Amino acid sequence: MLNAGVDYHKRFSQVDVVDDLGRRIAAARLPNELNQVTEFFRSLGEPCRAVLEAGWNWGLMHDWLEGMANVTEVQLAHPYRVRAIAAAQVKTDAIDAHTLAELLRANLIPKAHIPCRETRQLRDAVRQRLFLVRLRTMVKNRIHALLDRHHVAMPPVSDIFGKKGSSYMRAVWLPEAGRRLLDQDLDLLEFLAKEVRVTEAELKEALKGDRRVELLLTVPGLGVLLSAVVALEIDDIRRFATSSKLVAYAGLVPTTHSSGGKTFQGKLIKQSNKWLRWAMVEAAWIAIRHDPYFRTHYGRRVRAKGSQTAIIAVARRLLEVIWHVLSEERAYENRPATKRRIENAPVALNVD
Repeated sequence: MLNAGVDYHKRFSQVDVVDDLGRRIAAARLPNELNQVTEFFRSLGEPCRAVLEAGWNWGLMHDWLEGMANVTEVQLAHPYRVRAIAAAQVKTDAIDAHTLAELLRANLIPKAHIPCRETRQLRDAVRQRLFLVRLRTMVKNRIHALLDRHHVAMPPVSDIFGKKGSSYMRAVWLPEAGRRLLDQDLDLLEFLAKEVRVTEAELKEALKGDRRVELLLTVPGLGVLLSAVVALEIDDIRRFATSSKLVAYAGLVPTTHSSGGKTFQGKLIKQSNKWLRWAMVEAAWIAIRHDPYFRTHYGRRVRAKGSQTAIIAVARRLLEVIWHVLSEERAYENRPATKRRIENAPVALNVD
């Protein structure tokens, strides 16, 4: 069996292949083109395992390798753990590829989770929706700033960006330059709103009947969008043995330094799933407004620690609840805060 380490970059990949005795069989710098990569692995003439590091663009190369006839297994390496195992003073693409191949040969690859292709596509669609909403918010803020700069009085409507508010802004008088900028911003806002609706409709259809989303919708603070984000970012809850591992994956725990009997806690850990952390913080703000338990949990901490630390504590507790909900496949049960403890799980009602 051959072992191939693939150091994958934007435009090219460095590949290093060793056999089970550690002898280098082949090495090459390949352009990221399917036919070139396929021809290289076909030329090996033997069954081969392959590994590449998890980066922002690993999906396409993984799918290419997985579809090749003589590639029997494709592993995804956790980049930070690989660095901890195989730190080197000299670092080049060739050394990185060879290191990956050697770790694969010795079965020492710290594996990262590989979501299926459908989950990755849905995850990209959800992230695109969030990106569009952020752009929409930025455009709205620009419109507010433009109107304020020209001292335009707001009409008596509940939503300035609703039908009546938009008609008002289309007709209001502004200097020529201001008028042109406002029309551009309004056109862009309409385009973004349309794209958001299209993306939401596609996600609703794709996630219809998803058991994870059905369960998550019972948790305070989670609507359709946030439930979709949480379900897709977590993927398979069984990969987290405990709720604390899921919380750490979301980056909702502080960095800790302990020495000489003293322990210091710093900022939240950076190596985390930023999308899941964002979703949990958003859900926490909603939960404290609508659920007595989480409102009490927030209130006990906000007086001593401040609002930002308190909302992170709520997000952490909320994610612990989600771990129980998904692990036990039971819906959230809203019990009085004085009787509920997280470890005996507020998840006693099945949604069936």
